[in-house]
Amino acid sequence: MNSATPRLRPAHAGWIEVIAGGMFSGKSEELIRRLRRARIARQAVQAFKPSIDDRYDAGAIVSHDATSIESTPVADVAALRRALAPETQVIGIDEAQFLGP
Repeated sequence: MNSATPRLRPAHAGWIEVIAGGMFSGKSEELIRRLRRARIARQAVQAFKPSIDDRYDAGAIVSHDATSIESTPVADVAALRRALAPETQVIGIDEAQFLGP
């Protein structure tokens, strides 16, 4: 392939970014920041969180400093897949370790 040939991505190409850190290190705040930036860039965004996480708001991802973004609570990965809109380009999942298979 020469440099003049365009490289095409498969329709379902993508990547995973993990935000890791200790408790109170700003992980949820960073996720909210990234999702807001994606919305500003006019990307279709959906946010999810485990339905067992009701610490601040059952329908939002909320950081310890009260920054929030609307989210859909889901019990497991199957529920997340059912709730996923086909036009979604960016998916944010808070506390993903609490989602069942």
